Amino acid sequence: MARAGSARLLAPPSGEVASLADQAYSALRQLIVSLELAPGSAITEPELTARLGIGRTPVREALRRLALERLVEVYPRRGMFVTTVDVRDLARLCEVRVVLEPEAARLAAERATRTDLDEINALLEELAVKRRRDDRLLIDLDERIHRAIYRCSHNQLLEETLEWYYSHALRIWALALDRAPDLQAAVLEHHDLLDAVARGRGERAAALMRAHVEHFEDAMRDVLLDA
Repeated sequence: MARAGSARLLAPPSGEVASLADQAYSALRQLIVSLELAPGSAITEPELTARLGIGRTPVREALRRLALERLVEVYPRRGMFVTTVDVRDLARLCEVRVVLEPEAARLAAERATRTDLDEINALLEELAVKRRRDDRLLIDLDERIHRAIYRCSHNQLLEETLEWYYSHALRIWALALDRAPDLQAAVLEHHDLLDAVARGRGERAAALMRAHVEHFEDAMRDVLLDA
């Protein structure tokens, strides 16, 4: 099984190609996680290069990274496909996340730099805005909050591992969007978590993150597994 974060072990291409490969990776990952590239669908490089407006070499490098992250599968003589989404992975994902995400939150509270805290405070201000957001904006905000906490842990291995698991959890979330409970309320749960990180309260941040991950699993199970 591909290990979380293992894509980062590849020697990155240099110069402009590296930048384009990162752009291609981010764009393709977003298409897969949002289910815009449907689970199980075939992938062809010419279609992707045309869709993204990025050359063949960066797209190929991005696809290699996505294959290592188990978002893309390659079958000899058959081609390349977006991996399917198995909702039974929900419990396994949460078993890992409920251990690692609280630790990332605790470390973030202990290690956040002034620059990190500026980002955390900006996210808190964004959460304080009362206007109703659409689902895509809410998911984008949730992603930015989780990734900020991962970065603030200042543990690259932990950050890369959690990025991998979070991507797979997002795909399951995308399956349930039309039936999920109040998405805005779920994202607003992060306010107290970010506040704990900003105040350096590691144990409280860990407890809040643990509760958040458990709540996510419960909500997704109710929608997807008990239907």
